[in-house]
Amino acid sequence: MANLKEIRNRISSVSSTMQITSAMKMVSAAKLKKAQDAITAMRPYSDKLTELLQSLSATLDGDSGSKFATQREVKKVLIVAITSNRGLAGAFNSNIIKAVTSLANNKYANQEVSYLAIGKKANDAFKKTNSVIANKSEIFDDLTFDNVSEIAEMLMDKFIEGEFDKIEIVYNKFKNAATQIIMTEQFLPIVPIEGEVNVNADYIFEPSKVEIVEQLIPKSLKTQLYKSIRDSFASEHGARMTAMHKATDNATELRDQLKLTYNKARQAAITNEILEIVGGAEALNN
Repeated sequence: MANLKEIRNRISSVSSTMQITSAMKMVSAAKLKKAQDAITAMRPYSDKLTELLQSLSATLDGDSGSKFATQREVKKVLIVAITSNRGLAGAFNSNIIKAVTSLANNKYANQEVSYLAIGKKANDAFKKTNSVIANKSEIFDDLTFDNVSEIAEMLMDKFIEGEFDKIEIVYNKFKNAATQIIMTEQFLPIVPIEGEVNVNADYIFEPSKVEIVEQLIPKSLKTQLYKSIRDSFASEHGARMTAMHKATDNATELRDQLKLTYNKARQAAITNEILEIVGGAEALNN
C-alpha cells in the first residue's frame, strides 16, 4: 500500500484536475448557448435558400445552366475537413478525421484527393500527406459571414477554373450537447433536386430565372459553408462540455476512492503505533 504522503499528493493532483475540468465545462456551456442560438436561427434560412436554388437549377437546360452546376468527369476532388483548433472534446475531431480518411480511401480511391483544413486538428492530421492546399484555422478567431465568404469564393474560383471537379464538406452537425452527427455534403457542383420539380407555380421570376440563379448561387454557397462551420462550432462546445462533465465525474470518483484508501492507510498506521506503544509498555513492565 502506498504511504500516506503519496496518497495525499495524488488526492491533491486529482482535485486540481477536477477543478480544471469543471471550469472548462462551465466555459463551454456558456459558449454553447450562444453558438446554439446562432445555428438554430440560421438553419431555416439556409435550408430554404438551398432548396430554392436546387429547384431552380433543376429546371434550367444545359446551355443556360449555372457554371456552378457543371458536371465534369471527376478526376480531382477537394475535401473540406472542418474540425476545431483545440482538443479535449472527446471524439469530436477524431470522428471527422476518420470520416474524411474513409471518404478519400473508398469513394475517391481512384481520384486525386486534396484537402482544405478548417481547424488545426484537421491540418495536423492531413498535412503529412502533402495534399493540404490551405489551412484556414484562423477563421475561428473571428467567425463572421464575411470571413467565411472569402473561403467560399476561393473554393468557387478553384471549381470554375477546373482545379477541382468536385468539392465535398465534412463536418459535425449539431443535434444537442451530447450528440453530433457527421455530415458529408457536396459543395460543388450543385446537386439538383431529383424527381419532378414544380417551381413556376410558387415563384414569379424577374428579370429572368437564369439571372436570378447566377446572382443567388454564390450567396447560397457562402451561406452553406458558413452554416457548416457554425454547426461544427456549436458541436465542438457541446462535445467539450460533455467530455469535461464526464472527466469531472471520473475525477470526483477517483478522489473519493483515494480518500477512502488514505483513511484506511491512516487508520492502519495509527493502529500499528498503538500496538507498538502497548508492546513497549508491556516490555518495560516485564
